Amino acid sequence: MTFIDLHTHSTASDGTDSPTELVRKAAQAHLAVLALTDHDTLAGLEEAEQEAKRQNMGFVRGCEISTATPWGEAHFLGLWIPEKGEKTALLEAELEKVRQQRKERNLRIAEKLRTLGFDVSYEAAAALAGGTVVGRPHFAALLCALGVVKDRKEAFRLYLGRDGLAYVPRRLMSPQEAVSLLKSTGAVVSMAHPRLLHAPVEELDHLLAGLKEQGLDALEAYHSEHDAGDVRLCVELASRHHLQLSGGSDYHGLAKPNISIGHGKGGLRVGFSVYEELMKYRREQGGA
Repeated sequence: MTFIDLHTHSTASDGTDSPTELVRKAAQAHLAVLALTDHDTLAGLEEAEQEAKRQNMGFVRGCEISTATPWGEAHFLGLWIPEKGEKTALLEAELEKVRQQRKERNLRIAEKLRTLGFDVSYEAAAALAGGTVVGRPHFAALLCALGVVKDRKEAFRLYLGRDGLAYVPRRLMSPQEAVSLLKSTGAVVSMAHPRLLHAPVEELDHLLAGLKEQGLDALEAYHSEHDAGDVRLCVELASRHHLQLSGGSDYHGLAKPNISIGHGKGGLRVGFSVYEELMKYRREQGGA
């Protein structure tokens, strides 16, 4: 069988592989198609796309946007984001606002960590990031480097997670705003890892009904953190709301060492037929 991965991250956001390294690893894993979906940025797409051409691999331009709900963060992927154009420029402008809000949050996190007695700065975390998006994983790496914690998991448990001593909440878009923004570019919009949202099934069902009207196209049924029951439920919800199915590993490199590119929990892999169905849907919607 031929496999794909439509959810990955690079050093352009919070992954640890450069866009080029990411594509090369996907080629080594014999993937037919890869999507790069970094958080709040399109910065790594050109580099990854060029390497995908060299590797003779299908490539999907994407990004991921986090949103606020009563049950925690819901994430949305834009797939097949156009390379240029007025609508893509509008997306870039909105993502720049999100990144500025991230920076303000990161400055507050650094201040809290210094108050706790750690020699931490935003600049040091940004240097570790090496990309356009700095986030909590980079502070976790910094705390590891300083010997404050033994690993990233401990950094989040003690300091950076929701119950951590240096936690600062984020200001986020609503799901409706994110879906509309991504859809406005002509992208295929997929809700990422729906079962990681801590919403009762009936509330998730209600949320999807409203987002379908906003332009939601797909559900990421196949994901590293979805078990067989999660997949079945997502397939049922997608059918009920006339949504397509998508899937990906959510690979971050060393930031999530238990996840391999192209692989999910229990040996889950995403078959090429998922990509074919998305492409068919995209053509029917007037996409290239």
